[in-house]
Formats: sequence, structure tokens, C-alpha cells
Amino acid sequence: MTDKWNYQLPTKEQKLKKDELSKRFGLSPAVCLLMVQRGITTEQEVRQFLNPNLRDLHDPFLYPDMRKAVDRLNQALGNKERIMIYGDYDVDGTTAVALVYKFLEQNTWSSHLDYYIPDRYDEGYGISDKGIEYAHETGVSLIISLDCGIKAIKKIAYAKSLGIDFIICDHHMPDDVLPDAVAILDAKRSDSSYPYEHLSGCGVGFKFMHAFAISNGIDFSSLRSLLDLVVVSIASDIVPITGENRIMAAYGLRQLSHNPSKGLKGIIDICGLSGKEITPSDIVFKIGPRINASGRMMNGKEAVDLLLAKDFKSAQEMSESIDQYNDDRRELDKKITDEAYSIIDEDPQMATRKILVVFNREWHKGVIGIVASRLTERYYKPVIVLTESTGYVSGSARSVTGFDIYKAIESCRDLLLNFGGHTFAAGVTLLEENLELFRSRLEAFADEYMEEEQMIHTLDIDMALKFSEIDNKLLYDLKRMSPFGPENQKPVFCSFDVRDFGSSKLVGKELEHIKLELIDDSTGDIISAIAFGMHPYNDYIKSGKPFDICYTIEENVYNNKASIQLLIKDIRMNDNHVSRNS
Repeated sequence: MTDKWNYQLPTKEQKLKKDELSKRFGLSPAVCLLMVQRGITTEQEVRQFLNPNLRDLHDPFLYPDMRKAVDRLNQALGNKERIMIYGDYDVDGTTAVALVYKFLEQNTWSSHLDYYIPDRYDEGYGISDKGIEYAHETGVSLIISLDCGIKAIKKIAYAKSLGIDFIICDHHMPDDVLPDAVAILDAKRSDSSYPYEHLSGCGVGFKFMHAFAISNGIDFSSLRSLLDLVVVSIASDIVPITGENRIMAAYGLRQLSHNPSKGLKGIIDICGLSGKEITPSDIVFKIGPRINASGRMMNGKEAVDLLLAKDFKSAQEMSESIDQYNDDRRELDKKITDEAYSIIDEDPQMATRKILVVFNREWHKGVIGIVASRLTERYYKPVIVLTESTGYVSGSARSVTGFDIYKAIESCRDLLLNFGGHTFAAGVTLLEENLELFRSRLEAFADEYMEEEQMIHTLDIDMALKFSEIDNKLLYDLKRMSPFGPENQKPVFCSFDVRDFGSSKLVGKELEHIKLELIDDSTGDIISAIAFGMHPYNDYIKSGKPFDICYTIEENVYNNKASIQLLIKDIRMNDNHVSRNS
């Protein structure tokens, strides 16, 4: 299944530090080694990691321009100016708009607030002329942009010519020249000394509202209740779950699981997550896609309407509509993905290219980011999927570990009308006449900067365990390492020379999965496991020969009884398993 396992034996220093932390904190040695491997080595770091606390959030006034932003907002509220909250149409943008609008509505008694989400098809990503003109027509004199705006130099100059000020709250990479806004809150600014630069767009909005609350003597508790929106943005936008993100995600998940807003409760109910402890994975695969479906299939404003719902009945009705959008999105996604597979598989030149660029003017713009992700998973190469939008070629890019797709696209900026994004995901717009040159320039960039090894899917393994080391204590301590996500991934383990205990069997509608009972030859311990979609290994497993496994450790609840179960990620036969010393 996987091309390469990457497993490094712990160093002597790591083992000593592991033993020290295990003795000091009474934690499983394996969990202490995991923390050491992740750079958590001091007592203070361990305490902060295991016990995320809102008191450890940074002072929001450390952001460049934060004082200017708060002063301008206070001035607008004092003068009863009309204020527009403007955000992108994805999960991060819509949650950010909902958070800022909700907080200001609840804490300022202003009746001069409006919110705006650009139409993905008519206006495209970010600040639009149409949005600015709507603001001008409705008497808006201050726009707070969230999750967008950092590159909108011309648009913000246009707004200023109409007497509209901008406060930009963004987390994307800025260019050397910044827009002429009243304030720009972006920790990636070259002049920023803010201690953490990986907040989501909604997270930046949260920091702005925190500074506003401090300025106006508003109790922090009114912000705390909005952390369910922040964690949905953190998980969906795939930002690192470290530092401030880890703190806000931990509190946000508790809020989401036990006391979510009415709008999010509507989505949770329709996802079948009611009564469960919600994880980042639930957000990524269930909650986030439904919020996104609104902007993909119709208009993202519907998602904000839902997130701001004030009663359960309307939240339920809007959730049902958004769930239908998600079903429609899934059908479209599958159709376009299959068409993209055909383009790539039927073109022999594609096999030799390091970056895959596919274009079909008929494809639905709302799902091409998802399609790009699926293509990257299948071919394990950077992928750009393009379609026609308002007369231009527009699309989404996704990348693989170690290759910065944003820099690759930036190297072609002279060919582009617009672009933006991150290391692993980006968006791009260009004229169709420049498409072939864009493709060849990207390929030249990849030839220079991309190594062959980066196109081999590697499974990173944290450590090797014997079955005797896997117990309820380890499971409990592993839970304390959550929430898991980028830069704090769920730990992956491996065990060598295990065998079928005799009762493993194929399960599932089409007998595509294997339910395993495994024995560790070295200790005699037996443990249950599940291997989804791995039926081709069944004959080898039933032969009784030894094999190696890599897996995550899960809690399986059946008939109200909890037990440990391994979730198998890959299997290696005994004759080609990973070297014990690699």
C-alpha cells in the first residue's frame, strides 16, 4: 500500500530525556518519547502541552496595527458608522465572519452591522469590486475583511476612493507592498514580532475581538463561547495544531461537543455526531464539508446565516439545506474526479511530469479544490486543477510533503492575474492563452527544486512497540496528547513479526476489510485490530507467516464496553519489511 516506511530509532539523549519525564510526570514511557520527538522537553513545555490553558494566549496587542484597528472600530461604533464584515466563502472565512459579527452584535448594541460573502462564481476569491460597490451603495464606511485582503492593493485603493476604510485580518503570505488599509493584522508581515504566525483567519478575527474586548472592558467569557467557531476553522483550514491553535482547539472542541452554538448544533445533529466527543477529524470530514458546500454549490452567505442562527428550528431547516448541497457536491466531486483520472491516465506524458496540471472548461469551480486533493493522494505529485470562470482560467493547487506549491506558482506571477495561498494549497487565475507557458514554467521549477524522493509517499512512524507495551495506561496518556492535527499528528506505531492468532476474518459488505486477532511472537501478547480495505493481504495473513504492521491505537466501544483496537495503516510482509535499524 505504502511505498516507504520512515522509522528512526530514538537517540540515546532522547531515551534519557524520556526516562526523566516519565519519572517526573508518571506518564507512559512511549508518550514521553513522543513528546521529546516533538520538541517538548522541559517541565514547563510538558505542562503547557498536556494542560492547554487560555491564560497562555498571547497579548493580542502584540499584533502589528492592533491598536490602530481597535481605535478605528471604536471610532466607527461611536459615530454609528455602518460597518461591513467581509469574508471568504470557505469554512475559515464564513466562521470568521460569523464570529466577528456575532461578538459585535452581542456586545455593542450596534444596529449598523452587515456581513458579506462574495459569490465564488461571479466575484471569485477575496475582495471584489461588487462587494465594495455594495458597501458604498449601503452607506458602509468601514469594512473588516477576514481571511482575505492581504494582496488586494487595487481593490482597497478603489474602496478608499469611495470613502471606505479597511481593517484587514488575514493569515496568508503578504507581498512586499501592503494595501493602503487603516490596519493590517497579519502575523506573516515582515515587520511582525507576534509570537505565533499560524492562526487561521478566524483565529485572527478572534484576536481582534479579544483586543476590542480588552479596550472596552468586556469580559473574556463572552469570547470563550465563540471558540467552537475557531476550532472548526483550525481543523478545516489545516493549520498547525500547536501553540495558540492547540489551546483554542482544545477549548473549542469541548464547546463543540457539549454546548455548541445553535447553528453548529444543527450541523452536528445532521452529521450524526450528537452526544459524541467531537474530534478534529470529525470537523475535517463531516462538519467542515457541509459548511463549505454552501459556498461551493450556492452562496457562502447561507453558511453564515446558519452559523448565526438564533433558534434550533431555523438552524435545523438550514442544516438540512446545506446537507443537500453536500450530497450534490459529492456527486459532482466524484464525476469530475473520474474525468480528471482519465485525462491523466490516458496521456503518457503525464507519467513523466512532476507537477500535474489538468484543465476542463466545463468543470464546476466549487469542487475543483477537492478534486485536486484527491489527485494528489492518488498520484502523490503536486496537482493544479483548472476550469473556466468569468472568462478566465481559474483553479486550485495541492502539494505533497516537502514541496512548496505557493513558491512554484509565485515563480510564474508574471503570467497570472491573481494567486494566493500556502505551502500545500493555493489558488490561481490566469488567461487561457498563458496556460501552456504556465504549465511548462511550473515543470521547469519542479525539475530544479523537486527531488524524486518527494514523489514517493512516505509513512512516518513515530516508534516501534511490542504488544506488551500497549495497555489502557498508554491509551489514556495518548488521549492527553490530543487534539491531533498538523505538526501534532496522531502517533503512528509499528510492530514487527506479528502473526494471525487464528481468528482473523474478512468483514464488510464486500468482504473488503480484515478484522484481526494478532499475536506478538516476541511476547505472546494478543491484540485486536481492523484493517480497512486490505483484503488482498488476507491469504498471506491466514498462512500463519509473520508480518510487520504500522497502526494507530484506538479505543473501540461495543455494547458500552471499551477495548483497545489497532487501526492498521499498512502491512509489510516478512520478506520486505522495514529495516529494524533504519
